[in-house]
Amino acid sequence: MKTKYVGIGILIIGILMIIYTGFNYVTKEKVVDIGPLEMIVEKNNPVQWSPIVGVILLVGGIAILAINRKK
Repeated sequence: MKTKYVGIGILIIGILMIIYTGFNYVTKEKVVDIGPLEMIVEKNNPVQWSPIVGVILLVGGIAILAINRKK
């Protein structure tokens, strides 16, 4: 029964990774700090992955569900 939920979870993650191929997060970095004067720069950091990873997870989830169904 647990393998069914694992297979469905991997399947959903694979679909989401095909649809969304990455995301961005913002960090703040102090550039200048002179007494009361402070300058902060916001830096955009992209995280990207290939849709092929999503396809592999999708196929793996389907395979787990197929193996679970045979039992």
